[in-house]
Amino acid sequence: MSDHHAPENLQPAATKGHRILLLSAYEAHSHRQWRSTLCDMFPEHQWTCLSLPPRHFAWRVRGNSLSWAFNHRQTLTDNYDLLIVTSLTDLSSLRGFVPELARLPTLVYFHENQFAYPVRSSSNAGTAAPETGLLRQSNLVNAQLTSLYTALCADRIVFNSDWNRCSFFAGLGALLSKLPDEVPTGLLQQLQNISSVLAVPLPDHLYAGNHQNASDAAHLNRPDDTLQIVWNHRHEYDKGPALLLAIVQQLISRGLRFRLHLLGQRFRRAPEEFDHIRTLLTTYYREQCLLPGVDGWMASRDDYELLLSTSDIVLSTAQHDFQGLSVLEAVARGCVPLTPDDLAYPEYIDAACLFPVAGLTTTEQATAACATIIGWARQWQDPDHTRPASDVNRFRATAMRSHWAGLLESLAAT
Repeated sequence: MSDHHAPENLQPAATKGHRILLLSAYEAHSHRQWRSTLCDMFPEHQWTCLSLPPRHFAWRVRGNSLSWAFNHRQTLTDNYDLLIVTSLTDLSSLRGFVPELARLPTLVYFHENQFAYPVRSSSNAGTAAPETGLLRQSNLVNAQLTSLYTALCADRIVFNSDWNRCSFFAGLGALLSKLPDEVPTGLLQQLQNISSVLAVPLPDHLYAGNHQNASDAAHLNRPDDTLQIVWNHRHEYDKGPALLLAIVQQLISRGLRFRLHLLGQRFRRAPEEFDHIRTLLTTYYREQCLLPGVDGWMASRDDYELLLSTSDIVLSTAQHDFQGLSVLEAVARGCVPLTPDDLAYPEYIDAACLFPVAGLTTTEQATAACATIIGWARQWQDPDHTRPASDVNRFRATAMRSHWAGLLESLAAT
């Protein structure tokens, strides 16, 4: 897609399948991956995609209908069979501006919801917002109501995880109970009846070269025998930098030889914990005579996937994750995951790869995570020891194709 996010026709002159219009209102990295993978999975359909860049969140959520209706009206009024939109699309307003869209069978896809973001504390108020934005209270309620209106316009609403679905309905129920009057009854039940869970698929090529099952000890057969840990999340407060800092401090103090690869998307401002982490690691690598880990956004997808393939553990310290694509990618490439035991993670990660968080302080959470990491490092020195495995094969595009195909066909028959 070009820099100005113009319409994209992914298959010219389709001779079979459906003509599908896909609208991605705030195309962050995970949204773009979902869109491109979905279109690649179904080349028999003719896809026309419109997207808007992931910036100016409050304006984007409220203004996407205005931008599309008056900048791309000709594209919106072409002859389509299906409409797919992300949950950040202001679909009720867009239908008012472009009535032709109201006749199309419509699916709303929820990558996230605006009810489950952790509250930003005063200590991180100056940091960048998450990819879908953390808003002032008035704007947050507006975004929540917009997602409600959009969902009510849909024939089907789909969530990328059960955690996403449950937290959406819990949050929506709490919001509706606070509204002063004239709230229609039965809205939750109406939406629950048309809702389902279907994850973002992973491209099949990610699974190539996965040696986790073939040779569990292969990763540690290095000259310096150093554990390789990947942390591949957005550098923002909601991804748990305070917990990550505590883990790094404890791993260093307990004498583990490791390299930490700090990957993930960066922004102009980031939580101060990342500076502390870099300072600690710089001193540690020098004292241990270790090469430093990778620290940066890897522009080359091939290089990124190669690094995942040669690493041991993918670590998450997230306070929220609606599916956890970065963790899934690393597991598909052979990393052993270590994540909190809440959010979406228990839906696909083995219990042995979860550390407790509920009711624990940051230090206590870090202690639990470090105990697992150090235990694994010792066990994996034995070539006969089997690493814990989390099966993510069900997220492969080929494995999910039939589920997505059934959804599209049922929608087309609406």
